[in-house]
Amino acid sequence: MSTSNQQFDVVIVGAGSAGIAAASSILKRDGAVKIALIDPSDDHYYQPGWTMVGGGIFNVESTHRLTQTLIPNSAVWLKASVASFKPDDNCVVLHDGAEIEYRQLIVAPGLVLDWAGVEGLESALGNNGVTSNYRYDLAPYTWELVQDMKQGRAVFTQPPMPIKCAGAPQKALYLSASHWLSENRLADIDIQFYNAVGVLFGVADYVPALMEYMEKYQASLNFLHKLVKVDGAAKKAWFVHTKEDGVETVETDFDFLHVCPPQRAPDFIKDSALADASGWLDVDPATLMHTKYQNVWGAGDIINTTNAKTMAAARKQAPVVAQNIVNALQGHAPSVQYDGYGSCPLTVENGKIVLAEFGYGGKLLPTFANWLNDGTRPSSQAWFLKTAILPSVYWHAMLKGREIFAGPKSL
Repeated sequence: MSTSNQQFDVVIVGAGSAGIAAASSILKRDGAVKIALIDPSDDHYYQPGWTMVGGGIFNVESTHRLTQTLIPNSAVWLKASVASFKPDDNCVVLHDGAEIEYRQLIVAPGLVLDWAGVEGLESALGNNGVTSNYRYDLAPYTWELVQDMKQGRAVFTQPPMPIKCAGAPQKALYLSASHWLSENRLADIDIQFYNAVGVLFGVADYVPALMEYMEKYQASLNFLHKLVKVDGAAKKAWFVHTKEDGVETVETDFDFLHVCPPQRAPDFIKDSALADASGWLDVDPATLMHTKYQNVWGAGDIINTTNAKTMAAARKQAPVVAQNIVNALQGHAPSVQYDGYGSCPLTVENGKIVLAEFGYGGKLLPTFANWLNDGTRPSSQAWFLKTAILPSVYWHAMLKGREIFAGPKSL
């Protein structure tokens, strides 16, 4: 559709998980709301599936859809990029100069995978054993490398927080090691996990089970090690190790290197009046309303709330934003709140998952407590949920405004 100046009741920046889910949830409540989604990409991905692709569980094509097939029928898709915001004038400026006016604005563009933030990484990816499940085209390469590796050193990295799905870097380790164990190769493979933060997982209740698997797979844990440089041809990686008495640079060889890239807010958010001091969208953690502009809302990975940045978080945030926006369009105050819910299905082996579900402050928020018995322990039921149920919930419920286990809670 033409991006000439237009007016809408609701403008949504980003047609990813949070943006499309919010649009569908708004229209479920009031089908007459005039909505525009702004996003330049033809492609939409079920990103939680990429870990499973890298572990040989999912086919990568199953994680992809065309954006146009997911936009709600009564919404308008503006295939364009946002250049800037004019929140005092209630409009979004596109790269072609067009100004899109709104009554209410949802900012949900996701975050930026900063591959260039590690020297040499961009040119190294996809060759010489350097891979990442954070890219659609590389997740299959991960699985190729896992199958081919018979001996040597396998290095897995995690950058400083915040990142998209903080469990994903170690999920790659677990599924790789699970395969090597099943093929009786583990004794010949030196597994190293380099983590820029100082703990294995941010919610302590889940750490004991995860540590058991690190020990099972004989993985060495290197905390406070930040990846800063990769030389793919030489098969070397460098880390800055933060110690009590300063920092040191640590060099390691590798035969297999799985990288989780540094992550940041997009420049058009970071440089706007909507950002906090760190560049993230500044919202109230409960209502998800902007702290300064009462007709601006946030959802997904871009917001500065302390929840885990996961698809499960966006699934809970979208109905909250939708209900509060419908209230606002009718002249009412926000009525529902987000509790910080996030979920990280930690794929500790092929066939078992530790289903981490938690909210603000690390409070455990189990959805399936009776079914799983103890979500802090690995279970085959959680594996079935991850592999057989959640993809369908994503495509056929979340993105369609069907709020299964996601109805908003009252303020």
